[in-house]
Amino acid sequence: MTHASPAYRPTLTRRRLLGTGLGAAVLSLGGGLARAQTREVALQLSWLHSVQFGGSYIARDKGYWTDQGLSVALNPGGPNAPVEPPVVAGNALVGISAADYTAAAVAQGAPFKIIGVAMQKNPFVIASLPDNPVNEPKDLEGKRIGMAVANTPVLQALCSLNDVDIDAIEVVPTQYDAAPLVAGQVDCLLCWATDLPVAMAIQGIDSVTMLMADHGYAVHSQTYIATQDSIANRRDDLIALLRGEVMGWNDYHADPAAAAALTVGMFPDAGLDLQTQELQAERQVPLMFSDLTEEHGFGWFTDETVAANVETLALLGRDVSPDMWDRSLLQDVHDG
Repeated sequence: MTHASPAYRPTLTRRRLLGTGLGAAVLSLGGGLARAQTREVALQLSWLHSVQFGGSYIARDKGYWTDQGLSVALNPGGPNAPVEPPVVAGNALVGISAADYTAAAVAQGAPFKIIGVAMQKNPFVIASLPDNPVNEPKDLEGKRIGMAVANTPVLQALCSLNDVDIDAIEVVPTQYDAAPLVAGQVDCLLCWATDLPVAMAIQGIDSVTMLMADHGYAVHSQTYIATQDSIANRRDDLIALLRGEVMGWNDYHADPAAAAALTVGMFPDAGLDLQTQELQAERQVPLMFSDLTEEHGFGWFTDETVAANVETLALLGRDVSPDMWDRSLLQDVHDG
């Protein structure tokens, strides 16, 4: 996920005003007032800038948040920038997290609720090569899997859900890199569908990916979290932020390649490669959009999907209650 980018040119906002003869006058006379009424908030991302957050970039670029009265800072995350602290401290209104991280924070007393779910399917996959594929969990028996030791509970949960003998799998601690698989040092890797398999494809290496979510591993990822205090006292801002997100991600769904180009253009110093971002954007679509989002709208979750998460999180050692999720804001967003 490397280099070069075109120049970033922000899309002109206030589209409806500019369609009338009054547009210029209103912008001239009312611009100062509009700026004064804009509320500044921050969205804390879970990782470094990439098309993983393409819908948010579209929301900012197209003025969807400005139209909702918000000025939204998109704060990147990373290995040294955890999501939860700035949200708890009030430095970010909303954070992008995942159900297992949120469960861990709640267990330590953090007042979080999950208020939306961007990834309908967890992105964890078992990646292998076509001449020695892992097509289903049982195929893991007798294989050497490269992974971070910290992800051992994830593998254990997958095995428990699918009656796989984990003792028949050799875990090989590896860095987060496709090289051990390509070199034949391991038979498969535990990784995200949108990174190491994409990196291999860019290098011309075919891979087989078994999506763990298709085999019972239900852990909501790329979730929106907010504090209970914000839900009670800043509800309008939360709804406005989520509404912009929904609009941005719907545009992403319609044209992932445009989202990739925008991402590369917005962050010329992030070392992003357009071809990589385009493939990542494409492979992210089936994770984020489903029959459920088609029926109810982007970010949706149900009592049934929450129950599946509670079950899987229990296998990860996280005892959570369904009330860690709050769908009321999404209901207001989509009803509106």
